Amino acid sequence: MRIFIVDDSDEMRDLTEALLADAGYKDIITADSAAQAFEVLALDVPAQEATMIDLILLDIVMPEVDGIEACARIRNDPRYSDLPIIMVTQLGDTDTLANAFIAGATDYITKPVARVELLARVRAALKLKSELDRRKAREQEMLKRISSSGADRDWQPIDDVTGLFVGEVAEAYLKAAGQFSDDDTSVIALAIDRISAYRTTQGDAVAERIMAQVARSVRATVATVGVVAAAYRNGVIVLIAPEFRARQAKDLAEALRASVAALAIDNSEAISADHVTVSVAVTTGRVDRWTDLTHLLTRAISVVREVAAVGGDRVATAAA
Repeated sequence: MRIFIVDDSDEMRDLTEALLADAGYKDIITADSAAQAFEVLALDVPAQEATMIDLILLDIVMPEVDGIEACARIRNDPRYSDLPIIMVTQLGDTDTLANAFIAGATDYITKPVARVELLARVRAALKLKSELDRRKAREQEMLKRISSSGADRDWQPIDDVTGLFVGEVAEAYLKAAGQFSDDDTSVIALAIDRISAYRTTQGDAVAERIMAQVARSVRATVATVGVVAAAYRNGVIVLIAPEFRARQAKDLAEALRASVAALAIDNSEAISADHVTVSVAVTTGRVDRWTDLTHLLTRAISVVREVAAVGGDRVATAAA
């Protein structure tokens, strides 16, 4: 991880660098002004590749261009839109900190810099950067797989009814998640209870409106880094949650079930309630091979059907 210290004080630069080096961070570069930082980041050369930086420690009080303005200029460059920036300041007033966050700061620490606080904030920021990098890599891999799978046929990646990705996108994303993560991946399958019966009695148009409302609720609930939702043609919605362990995935599943219940959509065909309910199944495991991918998906979909068949409106955790 490469850390960039920008501070006009020689003493502060040396102290911060020493604290970081003592904690094992060896790839550290420094600048004594915002202007010098802009040169290192090549802000005046937008066509150039981004300078490899994982975190900036940026002093607020500097001559000519202060840290808040510098933060805003760095953040406005698309190459550094996700780069963590920790402001370093002696100021304690809330207005200054508010302006720093408006400019795009990720976090802040105060002078004199305390070792424990510095290292805690740095670790948190670098963890965020690492997750964002993995997410981008997964998305690029997903797009590559989607592009190749649709190259020889007329293929639409978005489901017309729900507005979610189609199932093949979930599969591509799951492959990418396994490739870029050493941690568990969870698959969450969600089925609208008794939707087939409701379609029979009320017609396709009404059933599809229900599916669209449920899909909107799903999108709002899973507005979380790295979670992708996709719809299969049989009405099952699948969510891929990289690096979600079983407990996290079950909590998300419970939130999904509750969010749909809160919609209070009338459904005379429901068994457990007088409104639309959903069944949810969770499987968690490693995705190292195609067989792992297939197993997680098919297991989650199989279990959610079993839950729906006996009344639904609950979350089940399935062994991978």
